[in-house]
Amino acid sequence: MIDSADECEAQANRLAEALATLGRHNSLRDPFMAKVEARGMTPSQLHSLMWIGHDRALSMKVLAQRVGVTEKTITGVVDRMERDGLVQRVREPSDRRVVLVELTGEGKKTYRELDRSIRGQLTTFLGMLDPEEREALFTILDKLIERASVAAAEAS
Repeated sequence: MIDSADECEAQANRLAEALATLGRHNSLRDPFMAKVEARGMTPSQLHSLMWIGHDRALSMKVLAQRVGVTEKTITGVVDRMERDGLVQRVREPSDRRVVLVELTGEGKKTYRELDRSIRGQLTTFLGMLDPEEREALFTILDKLIERASVAAAEAS
């Protein structure tokens, strides 16, 4: 663990700069975003589609939290996605007050295509590292996931 808050802040700044530098190379974003833009999707629609595709049906509240928008905003996002035939609203069988959002057949097809594109880009990206470096990366990510899970459980 990092001992000082100053050291942690300095390293957070270093990480942010490293991610920005990587982003300037467009190695992950551009081919993927070209497909998204061709479909006329907004970033919020893309994030919604990917979360629902990954986690299956989600309540409007959870979807808003995952996408990082208000429930009012997610309503408009889902309205547009529903109009475009990508999602449908269904009632939670155990509590009819809860509205879930799930992918339609077209939404599942779009999700699979975009997910394949992301994974292809990640394969290329990870191919820049040797096997030991990839393993070190995943060790660190596993630690972050574990610690974030503990922190979330303690906060609730």
